[in-house]
Amino acid sequence: MPYELRLAIEQQSQGLKHTQLKQDAQTISSRYRLESGQGKRLLTRENEAVSYSIARMPATYGAVHASLGYALDLADCQPRSLLDVGAGTGAASWAANALLHLDRVECLEREEAMRSIGQRLMKESHSAALREAGWHRHDLVQDRVASRADLVVASYVLNELSDSDRKRTVEELWQATDMLLLLVEPGTPAGYANLLMARSALLERGGHLVAPCPHEALCPMGAGDWCHFKARVPRSRLHRQLKDGDAPYEDEKYIYMAVARSSQPRAEARIVRHPLKEKGRITLELCRPEGLGKHEVTKKDGPLFKAARKSDCGDELSFHDSASE
Repeated sequence: MPYELRLAIEQQSQGLKHTQLKQDAQTISSRYRLESGQGKRLLTRENEAVSYSIARMPATYGAVHASLGYALDLADCQPRSLLDVGAGTGAASWAANALLHLDRVECLEREEAMRSIGQRLMKESHSAALREAGWHRHDLVQDRVASRADLVVASYVLNELSDSDRKRTVEELWQATDMLLLLVEPGTPAGYANLLMARSALLERGGHLVAPCPHEALCPMGAGDWCHFKARVPRSRLHRQLKDGDAPYEDEKYIYMAVARSSQPRAEARIVRHPLKEKGRITLELCRPEGLGKHEVTKKDGPLFKAARKSDCGDELSFHDSASE
């Protein structure tokens, strides 16, 4: 995350007892795990919002930054305005701002505590778009999305909605999108199912998949399997204390989908599992227009082998570009 965001989060925690922050972080985690999807208010106090910013902002930032990066590598568009729906404390806006030259940022969030902390954090940004971001109270269940933007992002939002509200929300997000819609969800079977629903609904409404899918056919994942990726997120000392962790990083499993208004280039293939890298040979599990399958790359493949050696789960793989080097 940007240095000024890490510093701003630390400043918000000053004067608060670490034992209380840790207890709040554990309580929030339990609520999100057990009560998401029921329409309940999961976080209402400012102390809880501070704990949330310490414990969850880095992971959300990492997942959105990686997802949007993959999409922008392919999409032939440069959004200048952002609508962050279900913004929380603003992690997705910070991630988008790191990758784009934004002129306008608008954040919609139901909880006053989240909006308050999010605004304070953004006031410390070097970016005018973040410092001047508009924050508005918005309940996805009760209110309609009236604003529009080039880029609309909803991260870790669909999993908090009931089945009856989820599809309507996806349709509203799409109506608000002028260029690109990015949905990010937990890398779980439930998150995968939510994005499969969104995928079908958006294709029916004329959307064009950008990433991660290299095609617009039915998802080839079999029963009991699901598409997901991983973002490695550095941990601050305070973050480790709140989560009782010793490792200097954590791995955030996520799933995402980027959909554009106009037809865009797509990956020739997407790596959907961690590559098996052996001496002189790399085995990749790829999603391609023809379906899922393993592909073995050896040193004799030259540029393709070099590309595969640097690859990771979630990366695109281009046979055409490698052959032309």
